Amino acid sequence: MRSYLDQLRAAGDLDVVTREVDPRFELAAVTARYQEAHDGALLFENVKGAALPVVTNVFGSRRRICAMIGADDLAFCPAWHRLTASVGGRGETVAVEPPPRREVKLSDLPHLTYFEKDAGPYITAGIFLARDPDTGVPNLSFHRSMHVSDDELRVRLGSTHDLCRYANAAEARGEPLDVAILIGAPPSVFLAACASIPPDADELAVAAAIEGGPLKVTPCETIDLSVPAETEIVIEGRILPGQLRPEGPFGEFMGIYVPEGDNHVFEVTRVTVREGAVYHGLVCGSPEDLIPLDTAIASKLYRHLTAVLPGILDVSCKPYLMNTVVKIDQQYEGHAKHVLLAAFGAHLDYSKTCMVVDPDVDIHDLNDVWWAFVTRGRADTRSLVIPDVPGFYRDPHKDHWGRLGIDATKPWGREAEFERKAIPGAAEIDLSDYLK
Repeated sequence: MRSYLDQLRAAGDLDVVTREVDPRFELAAVTARYQEAHDGALLFENVKGAALPVVTNVFGSRRRICAMIGADDLAFCPAWHRLTASVGGRGETVAVEPPPRREVKLSDLPHLTYFEKDAGPYITAGIFLARDPDTGVPNLSFHRSMHVSDDELRVRLGSTHDLCRYANAAEARGEPLDVAILIGAPPSVFLAACASIPPDADELAVAAAIEGGPLKVTPCETIDLSVPAETEIVIEGRILPGQLRPEGPFGEFMGIYVPEGDNHVFEVTRVTVREGAVYHGLVCGSPEDLIPLDTAIASKLYRHLTAVLPGILDVSCKPYLMNTVVKIDQQYEGHAKHVLLAAFGAHLDYSKTCMVVDPDVDIHDLNDVWWAFVTRGRADTRSLVIPDVPGFYRDPHKDHWGRLGIDATKPWGREAEFERKAIPGAAEIDLSDYLK
């Protein structure tokens, strides 16, 4: 993480706040205002009551995330598909001597409270590392964690997540599940934790593929796990079986509060930090949250669509995660409708709405996508409504049920009639040559 921050600083992508900021709301407020105009990382050197500096918005740039995997054309999904397809089985790690670390208490870490009605301070950028109790395959994932005491965190596990399945499998045996929470892990590990790959695949191997070599790991002291050696902060512990305690409310990624509920208990057994550690905080629902989620959901959809249909060029989840935009090279009449139906089945939690466009449309700009829909054909025959289909898993009132599909492609056989107009040379104009 620190090496990456040095790279960002050298590239002018890191800004520094030297004045003291309050970890309760102020740090999040400054980050939110900063993100309105900048996609750089933001380092807070002086956080009130905290011994460690805090960095935010490290991954709040699609440009930087694409650069990590060599997607220079900003087409993340095809590049990610190529990278993960080359990942082999287990064994992409190498054990090394641990770097100098010191043991601290959980209360020694920055306690960041983000939103007005949050139940308290939360860890939001922690990466959970655990192993499948049945197969031993390691998994990386994100889950919010509420500070309770030096010995306890309360964690919200989504029912469809692998970690919830692991915890249930361990609980069925009457056993806790060993888990390490990584804060400030290497960027390759963060990106791998966003990965959408088959359940039996090793996400540490994905991190190694991003690194271009084996991932350096070191053993934990109190649990049977090895963690990336260069992680800034490691919280060792266990998810306890048969125990659920109140957690929340918390301002989640959808822009609303998730109310208090009974959630899993994480027993903290050890906390260590590297010398000179930097704490990573993430404002949920901000670009640093939504852009990695976008890439994760879109890449899963891309993998599914390319497996069942021809002509899939790229996928995005813009302007929000519940909407999918698919770019295709039309192969036959009705191709877009096949894509819509396949996309709805590819990720049952998301894809509440889906839009399909031609290669000349920017799938990351909904203005361009909607322009294609309203200018390239009828509104009634190119809309598809599928009622009463279950949606997002945390949805007791069925607010996310149903699906809406939009075919924004050119009419089959009449493509030439809908060619975009163009001004020759406009893209190469330098206005400073004309405005004095």
